[in-house]
Amino acid sequence: MSWDPTQYLKFAGERLRPAVDLLSRIPLTAPRSVVDLGCGAGNLSPLILQRWPQTQLTGVDSSPAMLAKARAEYPSVRFIEADVARWRPPEAADVLYSNATLHWLDDHDSLIPGLLDCVAPGGWLAIQMPRNFAAPSHTCIVDTIEQGPWRARLEPHLRRKPVAGPQHYWRLLHGKAASLDIWESEYLQVLSGENPVAEYTKGTWLKQFLDRLQEPERSAFEADYRRRVTQHYKPEVNGRTLFPFRRLFILAQRG
Repeated sequence: MSWDPTQYLKFAGERLRPAVDLLSRIPLTAPRSVVDLGCGAGNLSPLILQRWPQTQLTGVDSSPAMLAKARAEYPSVRFIEADVARWRPPEAADVLYSNATLHWLDDHDSLIPGLLDCVAPGGWLAIQMPRNFAAPSHTCIVDTIEQGPWRARLEPHLRRKPVAGPQHYWRLLHGKAASLDIWESEYLQVLSGENPVAEYTKGTWLKQFLDRLQEPERSAFEADYRRRVTQHYKPEVNGRTLFPFRRLFILAQRG
């Protein structure tokens, strides 16, 4: 899937808050090396360096467009273009941090324990993943696919439950981690604009399906989705739209 940094960053503040919450929970004072796995446009780089000014920060992402923006904005950071599912640090990292990335990847049962193995002893694996896939923002995507003429082409790409529940990840990691904390938070995002939930998902989960269609089907698909989703997220009397969004956090220390 190609990424559009401008569309993604329309809601930079809403996307940033869980990332900051995760960063603040990592109990290290001076890690030598930090990897931002799935760094996107690099907008977390200044926050990581503000907390740990002396660390050696590496950002890894598979999107050339996102990395071009990251390199232009943060020239002091080392950015690597690589397949996030396969890339591993040449040396164990003190912090392996991944915000809103791993839900795009399959086989969490081997992927996430394998990432913990890439952390230095005493270091931390810190993960945040959206877990909003049962909300109308995402089920309307499924409905649009299943009830449209594009079903045969798009349905094979549906991943209905890309993130498991907290208990599943605890069972994966508790035998490998010296310390393990897993929690969920639901953020009440207050959005502005016309049909802002559709604009929000267009920057992430919806885009993978739009990219697989050509015009005029692409526009027809998006219009159908917008019609469906706006029925679930009506503006308040002040014009703002409330968008609850659930996220899963994992903080595991390497033994």
